[in-house]
Amino acid sequence: MTRGGKQDDKDEPERRCIVTGEVQPKAGLVRFVVGPDDMVVPDILEKLPGRGMWVSATRDALDKAGRGQFSRSAKRPVKVPDGLTAEVERQLVRRVTDLIALARKAGLAVAGFEKVKDALAADRVRCLLQASDGSERGKTKLWTPQGARYFGCLTSAELGLAFGRQSVIHGALASGRLSDRVVEEAAKLRGLRELDVSPAADGKDKEVT
Repeated sequence: MTRGGKQDDKDEPERRCIVTGEVQPKAGLVRFVVGPDDMVVPDILEKLPGRGMWVSATRDALDKAGRGQFSRSAKRPVKVPDGLTAEVERQLVRRVTDLIALARKAGLAVAGFEKVKDALAADRVRCLLQASDGSERGKTKLWTPQGARYFGCLTSAELGLAFGRQSVIHGALASGRLSDRVVEEAAKLRGLRELDVSPAADGKDKEVT
């Protein structure tokens, strides 16, 4: 498996990260604009007016962007709010959980160990979701299908919010456009949280690459 949202980036629009200078598919970047008050604003939905400034979806890049890169990109002094990286993370969590909730309402998402296990056995899983704070022993009993995606960047409470429950440890998404959007946004969140492991069959954590 590969990091990122889409399986094939060849036809995706590309943007240049203002921090690293690298050109990459915009699915792996976070867009920012400068508001009327010269304040830098994250544009998670990529709909705000104004010239976009794109930053790689990693904590390191976002932290560095607040140290002068935004002003250099905007070619004028701009204000960067305190805790900008944390705010981007918060908005991405909200975006991912909202999309999972929409997928659930569309019949594309299931939660709970047995339901996820059945979906895996029936080869109906596009994306396996497991809570970062869930039992590692329990998580190793499920597997990521060949060609599917794995995300362990949400907590049990965040997954619970997406499924309308207090907490969820195991979730899965079937193939569909909504699921593809979840994968894309979850990849950005994973980059910010920097820790995302897929339980291996032997009970040890194996990094998803």
